[in-house]
Amino acid sequence: MNGLRLIRRHAAAFGRFAGLGSGVTLAASAALVLLSQWIPWMAANALTTVASTVIATELHARVTFGHGRPGLAGHLKSAATIAAGWLVTSAAVGVLASLRPGAGLVLQQTVYLSATALVGMGRYLVLRLAVFTEGAPQRRTGGEIRLRAAYDATA
Repeated sequence: MNGLRLIRRHAAAFGRFAGLGSGVTLAASAALVLLSQWIPWMAANALTTVASTVIATELHARVTFGHGRPGLAGHLKSAATIAAGWLVTSAAVGVLASLRPGAGLVLQQTVYLSATALVGMGRYLVLRLAVFTEGAPQRRTGGEIRLRAAYDATA
């Protein structure tokens, strides 16, 4: 596959990743607002975080990366990237609070959203390279090379 085609393919996958992730995040935010009317906010937040992580993992595996069902291992690895992202964004906001205790809302959101964007890019890379990896090429008896997924599907 030539370089331009590879770049386009990964740019399209990243666009799907960002679009699906943003959609799930907005839906989770709305669900959080609704749930918090009936149950304590912390419980609503926990429920929406778990549900949105499961939904996003399913969507990313199937739609973003064309990997199929992620299975328990895929869900756990994806959840680990969410946890790592939470730590990074929390640390960024915590550092801001210690360096600029009186920081206004605009600066706080700028730091948070910047950290979130970096986390999103890192999460994409981890999911692409370590969780929903593309199969390694395998040689067929006729000399053709196919991706392992295509090879396994024909076997």
